[in-house]
Amino acid sequence: MPNNLFDHSNQYKSLRVLNWMITYNDVYEASRKERYSEQLQPISKNFVKEVSVYLKEKKEMASKEDDSFSDVIIKTKKQLENAITLFKEFMLRRKKKILTLVLVATETGISKHDFDNMLQFEKEMFEELMKCIDGSDKKLNFILKGGEDAGGEKNDLVSFIDGVEEFVDMKGNSIGPFEKGQIANIPKEIAQILVADKKVELVER
Repeated sequence: MPNNLFDHSNQYKSLRVLNWMITYNDVYEASRKERYSEQLQPISKNFVKEVSVYLKEKKEMASKEDDSFSDVIIKTKKQLENAITLFKEFMLRRKKKILTLVLVATETGISKHDFDNMLQFEKEMFEELMKCIDGSDKKLNFILKGGEDAGGEKNDLVSFIDGVEEFVDMKGNSIGPFEKGQIANIPKEIAQILVADKKVELVER
């Protein structure tokens, strides 16, 4: 049996830093548990790193050319494809669950258990999404309390130094076109950009 294909001592040297070597069954089981549970499932903190090493080793095995083990190589390639598909589905389900947890957290909060089941990068994503929703809620409350303009955004009166073609603002609304010398009342945020580009100047009120 040629050593270049199944030399475990060399082939899995990079895996020795791990307590155990992940297998296809581990990837399958993790994906299955995530699929059939409504809650975010607890997994090893090194799971993604372990999967990365597993896939790398499988790719190396699948790329070898040896007619003596063509059946084994074909089987390895198929297992690699299945493992990649399972892992993508696994991560997608976790993302969907985290998005649901974000919405729940904005209303009632979530349990420490749910948060602890997230991987580190998932916790960071969760926290960033919470900040975005918090900022959005503050803007909504500002509008409900009678804030000026939709979105609580003030306007500036500007005079156009140069002609400006029609463009889309931050909210997807069309603005313009404007001719040189034209005065218009436009959102402050847009005005600041145009002033910086020397397209307009503020009009004293």
